[in-house]
Amino acid sequence: MKANKAHKRISHAEDLISDVLERYSDGAPEIRQQLLDAKAAVGRAKDAVSLQASSAKTNARKKAATNEAASESATGEGGKEATHNETGFRRVDLPPAESIVGFPFVT
Repeated sequence: MKANKAHKRISHAEDLISDVLERYSDGAPEIRQQLLDAKAAVGRAKDAVSLQASSAKTNARKKAATNEAASESATGEGGKEATHNETGFRRVDLPPAESIVGFPFVT
């Protein structure tokens, strides 16, 4: 079950318990105490579902940010964009090895 749906159902249960508490007579304090305990437990469950939903969103955001950073690392600032040729990948803005000054086989 998705977190939003669980949160709605738990909220509905909390509302039902509140309605019963309002309508129940004050003559039986032990039953009222049990209802108050039940309402508190439902409230804790609602908080737990909310925390779980927010942590899932946070984890998804972190994962997306990591994926974006990984995909930008090759072409990001400071990186050099590569293009595909027959022999594999070659840096676009690097000159061929023969024209580099200091290459050992330059004639």
